[in-house]
Amino acid sequence: MTKKSARKSSRKAAPKITRKTKSAKSKKLTHLGSRGEARMVDVSAKDQTDRLAIAEGRVVMSDKTLALVIKGNALKGDVLGAARLAGIMAAKRTHGLIPLCHPLPITKVEIDIRPDHALPGFIVRGTVKVMGQTGVEMEALTAVSIACLTIYDMVKAVERGMHIEGIRLIEKSGGKSGLYRAEN
Repeated sequence: MTKKSARKSSRKAAPKITRKTKSAKSKKLTHLGSRGEARMVDVSAKDQTDRLAIAEGRVVMSDKTLALVIKGNALKGDVLGAARLAGIMAAKRTHGLIPLCHPLPITKVEIDIRPDHALPGFIVRGTVKVMGQTGVEMEALTAVSIACLTIYDMVKAVERGMHIEGIRLIEKSGGKSGLYRAEN
């Protein structure tokens, strides 16, 4: 056996990830036209329903940086207050940031930021609500992303090695597709 073949055989195959969903053939990419061109989906025939989305992300940092933020001693000021406002503003402007998102009459944006000493860092959760014809998943994800980036920006002078991770949709409800909850 050569060295090259020994290295190949010692590597483990990546595990397959499977999910119980409708077949891929029954799902269509709604933002693509019949010729493959990008298009904004026509939602005019959809019913207006209450729609909710919850997203989450984490900002991981050292224990020392976490303590500094919790105590309110960051040089740039109120880190968590600025992050909450940035997240709210981002949710309201998602349609201007992501090309094919519809402008929506958002009725609620809530940003919850809590320390997690086990990370160490902060868990950022964004909840967005609308009565409309399309969902607010992108608004919740954008809110969380910008809130996390704001935390990073506010304390990067103390620790540039922080990182943002785990931004994902936790839950969505409303509309034709109904309820979705992420698996842990």
